[in-house]
Amino acid sequence: MRWARAWRNDLTIIGSASLVRSLHAEGLIDNFTLLIHPLTLGTGTRLFEGPAPLTEFELTGSVTTTKGVIIAHYTRR
Repeated sequence: MRWARAWRNDLTIIGSASLVRSLHAEGLIDNFTLLIHPLTLGTGTRLFEGPAPLTEFELTGSVTTTKGVIIAHYTRR
């Protein structure tokens, strides 16, 4: 993860839970924007699974779309 520590710009990750888990385990995530859909799949990849440091995030904003999707913005404290 040396490249991640040297990165100076924002990085947006869409659809790669394993990359997010790896970066979070290294303490390299400052913000999360989560889209929470109102449905149950019953199976799938968990975003928060495996080893990771205890990290507190604060909800800094949220919006609910007309379809019921919650867009939640979290920032590391």
